[in-house]
Parts: sequence; C-alpha cells; structure tokens
Amino acid sequence: MPQSPRRPNNHRAGGPPRPPRRPNSRPNGADETPTADAAQSGGERLQKVLAAHGLASRRMAEDIIRSGRVRVNGKVVREMGVRVDESRDRILVDDKQLRVQRLRYVILHKPSGYITTTSDPRGRWKVTDLVQTAERLYPVGRLDRDTEGLLLLTNDGEVANRVMHPRYELEKEYHALVTPLPDADAMRAMSRGVLLMNENGRPERTSPAKVSLLPVQHTGQWVRIVIHEGRKRQVRRMLESVGGEVQHLTRVRLGPLSLRAIPKGQWRDLTPGERRELFTALGLNEVEMPTDDDNGFLLPMPRKNRE
Repeated sequence: MPQSPRRPNNHRAGGPPRPPRRPNSRPNGADETPTADAAQSGGERLQKVLAAHGLASRRMAEDIIRSGRVRVNGKVVREMGVRVDESRDRILVDDKQLRVQRLRYVILHKPSGYITTTSDPRGRWKVTDLVQTAERLYPVGRLDRDTEGLLLLTNDGEVANRVMHPRYELEKEYHALVTPLPDADAMRAMSRGVLLMNENGRPERTSPAKVSLLPVQHTGQWVRIVIHEGRKRQVRRMLESVGGEVQHLTRVRLGPLSLRAIPKGQWRDLTPGERRELFTALGLNEVEMPTDDDNGFLLPMPRKNRE
C-alpha cells in the first residue's frame, strides 16, 4: 500500500478555456415560476440538467435539489419533476450560475487501499486523489477499498447513470483469486444465480453470471466472473456464498472498456474509438455524440435514446 497518494505521470495540468456563458433572456433577479414556460416548450427535468452539466450523478443531483441548494428564476426548487429550459431559465446552484462544462471520460487503474468517493470525513485515500483534472470528475459505480482494476470517472451524468443502471446490462468482468477453488457445482450455482441479502435484509437471487477458470498463473488459479449487476460487494459475496474466500479481486473490463496495460494507480482519457463503443453500448446514437473541440475535449450536445 503506498504511503501517500501520488499524481500519475500522465497528469494533465490546466485545461481548455471555458465556453462562453449562454445568453439569458431574463433579468438576474427574476422571480418567476420555473415550470410554466419550460413545460410548454418541453424542457428537461432539472435533475437531468444538473447531471448533464457534470455537477453530480442523477441521484446526487436529486439530493442537491431536495436540500434547497438550487434556484430557478429566483425561486428555491426542492421538488422532483420540475422542467427547465436552459435557453430561458436562470439556474443557480449554491448561488452560482450553472455553466456548460466540457465532458470528459477517464479510465483509472485503481489500486488497493483507495475508496471510490469524492470526499471522506475519515481522511482515507480516494480515487480522486489519483486523477487530477481541470474538470470535476465523479467515479461511476463503486469498487470496494480492497478491489483493484478498471474504474470510469466522468462529468457526464447521463453516461454515468446508464453505466450504473441494470437496464443497459453493461458487462463487468472480474478476475478473482479464491481459496479454496470453487468446484464444478459451485461454479454452476453462480452461473445460475445465488441468493444474497438485499439492503432490506431479504434474500434476492442474482442474475445469471458467466463463470469460468482462467489459465493457471504463478500466483495460483483465478476465476473469471462476468456480471451486469452492481450490488454492493457482489462478486465477493457470490464467491463467499459457495464457500470461497477471495484473496485478490480485480475488475478488468467494463462493457467495451478494458485496462489495456494502464499501470496501477495511473489513468488516461478514453480514445475516440472507446467513447464511440461505450456510447453505442449505452444506447446513444453516434450522430448525437458530443464532438471534439480543437483541444481534444468534448462539447455537450443533446442526446436521444436509440430505442
């Protein structure tokens, strides 16, 4: 375990210039209802707009709204479902004007000992200590403290929401060193789905998984497990349910993304091809993807579902 977080060698300092502020047709102090005009013209749900601007995931954006930190046209909004039109409505978060943020997608090889959160009152090492960018990025989903491997970080709330939502069935591939090695019956049980306690203390069966043995390595024989769910500590708990104890666990793939020889503790931006493959896997049309600017970053554009 490292003594202190270190910035990776491929850290990029600074960042591209901010895009110009979108013109606002209403005076700064306007005290108007946020839903009336926006609803008539369609608009977008407020929590989706906040997530799309990279402030937080969709779920975290809902918490921000409920806490009273958002004002639309001078009025505090706390309820869900409010629709806004960014071209007409003035949106403030913590009394600051909502700005368009360039979208960014980063893949990190998470080492053991780091937690997947942006803040921690206990002062533990965080994955955001390893990824230093001009944009504020959020880890997508969670890897527990002892688990290593592929972690996606982004400020694109729509992509983050789809990666985590079970509806899109994005595969997550793990390699586990387990003792004792699961026998054929145990592996068949995991492939069919095992019973795990949910957050309410009730048994719930996992979805079928792909389970197989990997070639023997010098450290022992590893098990390959592919799931598309995201339950808390799911792979460890699945193996424990069939009598195995996990000695080491690494996530090597998330949908079409793989580590591709990224050294442990370092990160890089997704390539254009990787972004295209990820968006396609998440049901986002290629013609509606963000486009690169001159600096190689992405500018946000409206999206629609493929379905």
